[in-house]
Amino acid sequence: MSLLDMDRSRVAWWSLGAVLAAALVFVFYSFVGTFVFGIFLYYATRPIYRRLKRRVRPPSLAAAIALFALALPALGLVGYAFAIVVNELVKLTNSGVFDLSQYPITTDQLARFTDPNTLLAFDFSDVSEAQVSQLLSSLGSAADTLAFFGIGLIHLFVMTALAFYLLRDDKRFARWFRTQFSDDRGVMEAYVTAVDRDFKNIFFGNILNAALTGTIGVIAYTLLNVVAPPEIAIPGAALVGLLAGVASLIPVVGMKLVYVPVALYLAGLSYFSNPTGFWFVILFVAVSFVVVDTIPDLVLRPYVSGRGLHVGAVMIAYTFGPLLFGWYGIFFAPMILVLVVNFAKYVLPELVRGTPIQPYAVDPAAAEIEVGGTESTDEAVPADEAVEEAPTDDVVKETPTGGDAPDRSDESSSPS
Repeated sequence: MSLLDMDRSRVAWWSLGAVLAAALVFVFYSFVGTFVFGIFLYYATRPIYRRLKRRVRPPSLAAAIALFALALPALGLVGYAFAIVVNELVKLTNSGVFDLSQYPITTDQLARFTDPNTLLAFDFSDVSEAQVSQLLSSLGSAADTLAFFGIGLIHLFVMTALAFYLLRDDKRFARWFRTQFSDDRGVMEAYVTAVDRDFKNIFFGNILNAALTGTIGVIAYTLLNVVAPPEIAIPGAALVGLLAGVASLIPVVGMKLVYVPVALYLAGLSYFSNPTGFWFVILFVAVSFVVVDTIPDLVLRPYVSGRGLHVGAVMIAYTFGPLLFGWYGIFFAPMILVLVVNFAKYVLPELVRGTPIQPYAVDPAAAEIEVGGTESTDEAVPADEAVEEAPTDDVVKETPTGGDAPDRSDESSSPS
């Protein structure tokens, strides 16, 4: 075969690769929010899955339990809290995205659904078969409503499936990735390790903490208003809870920036309008400090450690992300920040220095790649714990040109 024929063959394969890459980019661009939220679900449930996998077999069952028994119910609770917040915002403005005329739900229906008094007083034993069949027939006749929820369920299925297979097969993918792209200086492994660690800190540590704190705040303050004296009820209880969740992203003071001024406001109302109702102010402070502030902090704080990103840069990403990309921007913008920061930290110095970075051929037998779709049984070290112990600044190894291959005995501690 001539050199010209070899070049033509290589160009043809590169052309096919470019077409396939463009197709993948188009699919990701079309459903970017779905894929980004699926990655968030993966990182949010990975620490739970890694601990379940030690006691539950096979790994597929552990992943299903982590998602369907823990993550999806929590996601449903977050969704209900978000519906309460939307109901509060609809009362303030009914324009833009809060104009319910563009959705298959009316203002009265949303108000009844998000009213704790209505839900607590509802008796499911009074529901007859005729009422259920009437509800189903009305849903079937409303094509727009059915299509709206159908598309939502499809997106939810894709998110869950992506998170499930990432949980189950992440080690297999990591081994394949190291086999194909590792280099003799450890640059790729250092970069991927740092990105994985920062993704875990952002998704499981920061965003999940804010989402759960906001959900607890929305529900707790809405229920508090059920027993509040009319004169000193919490103003915009759901919005206060949402702001508390957002404020939890701020270090040290966090949500105290929200509930302390609200407590002072309620104390002033009680002093001037209803002194006997000061008990509610004390109850508000106790619930805010214990339920909204302390409990989420104690549960999630052990996982929020080793932050390697500048707090100001992360806050800017959280702020501008939704403005640039929409609802999924709160996940997508921090992902871009992590990729850029770690590229500048690990890869850019090597490119500027001009030192050759040669591919490192990993022995597939040493990498223990599973064949035939068998489940991974590597249980030596939980990957999330290994990532915490992995070095950050000293991972890139200096190897003289033509020297021995770098020591890769710590390959098992790379991110999965």
